[in-house]
Amino acid sequence: MKLIARLRPIQTCTALREIIGPLQSRSFQPDFVPRDPNAKPIRYKYPAAYDPYGPRPPPSDKIVQLAERIAALAPEERRQIGPLLREILRHPNLKQISVEGMDLGAIGGAGGGPAKAEEKKVEKTAFDVKLEKFDAAAKIKVIKEVRSFTSLGLKEAKELVEKAPAILKQGVTKEEANEIIEKIKAVGGVAVME
Repeated sequence: MKLIARLRPIQTCTALREIIGPLQSRSFQPDFVPRDPNAKPIRYKYPAAYDPYGPRPPPSDKIVQLAERIAALAPEERRQIGPLLREILRHPNLKQISVEGMDLGAIGGAGGGPAKAEEKKVEKTAFDVKLEKFDAAAKIKVIKEVRSFTSLGLKEAKELVEKAPAILKQGVTKEEANEIIEKIKAVGGVAVME
């Protein structure tokens, strides 16, 4: 009886092997050659500018003459060419892309003076409210007030208040920012608008 009980698992294993096939095994790959640690990397020469369409043929004489005639025009006449061609060829007007709020770095270069003057004219519409400091006795009240105008839990609000100065809310209107500052001031904290 005991012998039969031992044979059954073996029979089921062989039956499974027939159904599934041999199990996968990993062995050393003879075609794999390890990289030489002392070998220097291969340096490829890339073209100065990559053109996915390949080299372009030189412009025809007719195009060169047309370009020379356009260059010889007065600046006022040259400004009229673009809109006229757009109208004749029925190209849509390209809309300006708003770069408000993006840090574009020093794009203007030396002529950045007028751009800075324009930036000063633009009135800021979104403000950040920053908690500067608070009274130690009013810490719990400040945490409750922070929770009232943010969607933070008790633990997150406590951590935010404890690491003051910290930004409480970003991108709010001036009126909303002033309301938050007044509420914080009323419970014993100091908040500023940035």
